Amino acid sequence: MSVWTIIVVILMLGLLVTIHELGHYWTATLLKIKAFEVSIFVGPKLIKWKNKKGVDFSIRCIPFGAYVLFTQLDDNGNPVESDDPGLLVNQPRFKRLLVSLAGPFMNIILGVLIFAALNCATGFTSLDIAKAPEGTQLYSQAYDPGDTITHVNGNRVFTQLDYYYESELAVSSLDKLTLTLKSKADGSEYNVILTPEIGERPMIGVTADVSCNNKYKAWEIISVDENQNGGNPVLKAGDYLVSVDGKATCDEDFNAFLATRNEGDTMKLEYVRNGETFTADCIKTMIKYSNPRGIYLVAYPVISVDTFFRSAGYAAKMPITVANVSVKSIRDVFVGKEKVYNMVSGPVGVTTAVSDVVDDVDDSIEEKVYSVFMLCGYISIGLAFTNLMPIPGLDGVQIVLIIAEMVIGRHLSKKTENFINAIGFVLLIALVIFALASDVIRIFIGG
Repeated sequence: MSVWTIIVVILMLGLLVTIHELGHYWTATLLKIKAFEVSIFVGPKLIKWKNKKGVDFSIRCIPFGAYVLFTQLDDNGNPVESDDPGLLVNQPRFKRLLVSLAGPFMNIILGVLIFAALNCATGFTSLDIAKAPEGTQLYSQAYDPGDTITHVNGNRVFTQLDYYYESELAVSSLDKLTLTLKSKADGSEYNVILTPEIGERPMIGVTADVSCNNKYKAWEIISVDENQNGGNPVLKAGDYLVSVDGKATCDEDFNAFLATRNEGDTMKLEYVRNGETFTADCIKTMIKYSNPRGIYLVAYPVISVDTFFRSAGYAAKMPITVANVSVKSIRDVFVGKEKVYNMVSGPVGVTTAVSDVVDDVDDSIEEKVYSVFMLCGYISIGLAFTNLMPIPGLDGVQIVLIIAEMVIGRHLSKKTENFINAIGFVLLIALVIFALASDVIRIFIGG
């Protein structure tokens, strides 16, 4: 892990938390609610000033958090009780609820703005389908290129992320796939059923870009089957597979060569990872496979008013997509389709993800910047949903308490509040431990 990774993580998390807290402050200001202090980051003060309304602002030296103080504190740091109608605690419940929701809302807005900016800078991937290549499942079906995918197997899709989950993760490549398409010509919807032609072939256990990378003269690994090498995968996504038993993967007759290997044979793989060349033994097995589905999504550059608004529309749908895929991924854990340690990620996991981007020697500076901002967008939206959990220290617990007051029409007793906070605190500790353990497990399993 490089120094640059640590710097990027600190700046990223510092930005996300600061925007979150400023959301609380700006909303309170609009509602004419008093704030006493706004601290950007934590720790000893580096810079401080006071605005026209008498609010103390400061930038502190440790960029791991931020906070807004809506209660005046005495010399011992204890809250000063007051009947001042300008204080947050004395505001109507709907105003307190708006202030609590403002932080997560700002993280969602930031995430959408990041994706919108990325779409404008590099173009965006739509849900429009391109013409399918001959021999694929889609090729023989009645459809019009340019029509838009709205559902996969009856499940609504909003962006390419939903589509990827529903078509690649939720079903096997050996299963039938039903696409619901919206006609570009008249707006009507129709179904296309893709039926795979199943065969059997030797297994390296990877999905790869076989166009042959110019730098390494190798296949770039996109994903690795968890059953590769008898359940102990050798390769990782992002590796470059150079050869198998000395036979270059870029040779035209490579697949014919691979077919001569028998099931159970040990193959010697040569691959490149982060610029270094490695060799490792891998057991070959036979797998069933299907012909490609032939679904390719059309990417558009933002060069007109129409494409600008379309790109903004896809960016605005990202929070729905993240929530949709997150809920389904959690469901997959409970039904046994996904490992439990893949359900959450903590600071270690975030740092590892950033490290994979920043320290990748095969990516250009432009690619790294794009990937870091994309991660920032996903994390910002994820942070919004995390903050809605009813856990002490997060906005969710205040939201739950305020809604409970709205339902019963009075303040909750101190005993009830303490009980809710105690349960939330236990959940918080459990979540922190679980997130840390999940990060560590993923690191070890990932190699």
